[in-house]
Amino acid sequence: MLKAFFTSATGMRAQELLIDNTANNLANVNTTGFKKSHLEFSDLIYDVSKAPGAPIGDGQVSPIGLQIGNGVRPTGTTNVFTQGAPIETGIATHMAIEGGGFFKVQSASGNLIGYTRDGAFTQNADGVLVNADGLQIEPGVTIPSTAEEVSIGKDGTVGVMEGGVFSEIGQIELYRFSNPAGLRQNGGNLFLATDASGPEFAGNPGEDGFGMIRSMHLEASNVEVVSEMVSLITAQRAYEINSRAIKAGDEMLSTTSQLVR
Repeated sequence: MLKAFFTSATGMRAQELLIDNTANNLANVNTTGFKKSHLEFSDLIYDVSKAPGAPIGDGQVSPIGLQIGNGVRPTGTTNVFTQGAPIETGIATHMAIEGGGFFKVQSASGNLIGYTRDGAFTQNADGVLVNADGLQIEPGVTIPSTAEEVSIGKDGTVGVMEGGVFSEIGQIELYRFSNPAGLRQNGGNLFLATDASGPEFAGNPGEDGFGMIRSMHLEASNVEVVSEMVSLITAQRAYEINSRAIKAGDEMLSTTSQLVR
């Protein structure tokens, strides 16, 4: 049986995954704070009929070998944390991070702790800053019901105007990881810490390499439609070529079977 069947099958499967990943990137082109992912591949183990440098007689060694590969396999997806464009919303509790870092959010019970670049926060019934799923920002910030105006500085300080008097009521903190690519995607614009990402490092915006806060803005997705479309076309053509390799192998076997009659 021709190895080409199995080798090409791995190629077709790889291109299917690439199209799936590209489709997800394109689907989230307008998702706030979304970070596109890149699919990584590696070749499979080789069948070595003759190793490079093998002796070939009279003290000579082969300058090349005979090595036939067995296809390709996906090794993982890497999140690309390039900066998304800031979009002005005019909402005082909206924040965009310019630079490195994540917002930390958690459920009221503390069972879910996540990290996000989505700064679309708003107040709940108690005045606590929460995201669209009701997860509150950490450390918690509570806006008084008597506040006439809310402002968030570049350094993350949260202030309110009450009765014509301005006062600071909280501090937005950002969080970083040694290996952000090791974070687990959880949906809902959330990343979860893992052993691969390492522990969190907290800091104030603008300090120790953390990004700055731009209030009344949100960070757009970093998906580039043109590059994703090129990836989509490339994957489609590669899928077609692999299918043609299977067809060619089938025709070769058909020719062989007709030799003896």
